Amino acid sequence: MARIAGVNIPTNKRVVIALQYIHGIGDKFAKDITEKVGIPAERRVNELTDAEVIQIRETIDRDYVVEGDLRRNVAMNIKRLMDLGNYRGLRHRRGLPVRGQRTHTNARTRKGPAKPIAGKKK
Repeated sequence: MARIAGVNIPTNKRVVIALQYIHGIGDKFAKDITEKVGIPAERRVNELTDAEVIQIRETIDRDYVVEGDLRRNVAMNIKRLMDLGNYRGLRHRRGLPVRGQRTHTNARTRKGPAKPIAGKKK
């Protein structure tokens, strides 16, 4: 099992799919990384040499923000919005949808389970 960016990637999957187990690497970045390193698309992780794994690891460290750093950046961006007190920050603080979705109905993912209110039903 190869360990890249602090994540054990699955051994029997293709490299492009296995790289997507790393937070911050999706389909496009995984394809870009394999092209930069020069690994064929149908190659599997258990067929990689140690040199190729090291090359992939160095490419990711050099060119991409992944895992802990990415999570920290996102959390700091949200904290900055909340500290500024702008509309998006207030929505984050209250745990409501941030991007303009309706809340009269739906939005249960952000609002949590429904709390019954006495006398609400007509």
